[in-house]
Amino acid sequence: MKKLMVAVIGGLDAPAAAVSELVLTDLSAATGGRYTPTVEVDGARTTYAIQGGWWYRGEYTIEPDDQGGTRFTHRVYNVASWMRWAVPLANKGFVGFRETTRRGIKAQLDRLGERLACRTWLES
Repeated sequence: MKKLMVAVIGGLDAPAAAVSELVLTDLSAATGGRYTPTVEVDGARTTYAIQGGWWYRGEYTIEPDDQGGTRFTHRVYNVASWMRWAVPLANKGFVGFRETTRRGIKAQLDRLGERLACRTWLES
């Protein structure tokens, strides 16, 4: 069972295929510090997930938008299968978690935009 903790939506003025390639490259190179995360990719290469630790799962969805750019959605889930009740305690009640996640995704979009020489934005 997974519980949605936060979702952040943004976009880039670049084709979804180009964004997808960079995100896959970045996730494939990810290291989790104390643990090695698992990276999953769907067959259409539009949804990527990175899971690590005992509770964290981040999912990225990369889809073309109506203007030829890309809609970029990041969702964080609690996927703890044991001691689920302890996740908020271990994360200080998630105080500031949404804003921290939002800043992190904004920074990720900015890095992608710089590499693709395009404009980026956040919707939520």
